[in-house]
Amino acid sequence: MTLHRALRLIVITDSALAAPRTTAEVVEEALSAGAPAIQLREKGASSRELMAQAERLRELTTKWNGYFFLNDRFDIALAAGADGVHLGPNDPPVKAIRSAAPEGFLIGHSTDDPAEAREAAAHGADYIGCGAVYPTSTKSDAGTAIGVEGLAAVARAVEIPVVGIGGITPEGAREIAAGSPAAGVAVIGAVMAASDPGAVVKALLAPFDERERARSQQ
Repeated sequence: MTLHRALRLIVITDSALAAPRTTAEVVEEALSAGAPAIQLREKGASSRELMAQAERLRELTTKWNGYFFLNDRFDIALAAGADGVHLGPNDPPVKAIRSAAPEGFLIGHSTDDPAEAREAAAHGADYIGCGAVYPTSTKSDAGTAIGVEGLAAVARAVEIPVVGIGGITPEGAREIAAGSPAAGVAVIGAVMAASDPGAVVKALLAPFDERERARSQQ
């Protein structure tokens, strides 16, 4: 699976939303339904706890042939054998991580600014996480919603894949697939809090798969 295709959907973890199920249980349901990428994000976890979760999710993503990213923690991403790390505005710069990363290691970077996206791409970012597209309560630092138009502006500014994040539901994914060149979406609550994570995963993937089929027939 290519990176661009994997980025149709990144499921980002949240153990509080998954409860009373474990994060691994929800992640496996998502992967079995076709989720192509998982990002481990547990802000309150200790390094030891995060390492244990990372090792478990690496096992699952390997089993289901999915990509595995870690939020923020380059050190644990390397130790757990993750495919990459996702960096936010308060993390080390892309350029510094790229210089230390092994060949083939993937780096994502969060921004809703086209100029910053271009800079991140120039310094070695492999994809951009852009948002919040819609209002969201699962990320306290998400900022003001930029809408599909703001996402589209960032996606047009760079040649690397751009993924929309923030308050995204299956309906929002359909709007994004129709109204922007974004590669896909990243979601937290839509999947982690769902009573049927697999069904939501399929609904989130559907508009991007339909767009891909339509393009192949042109």
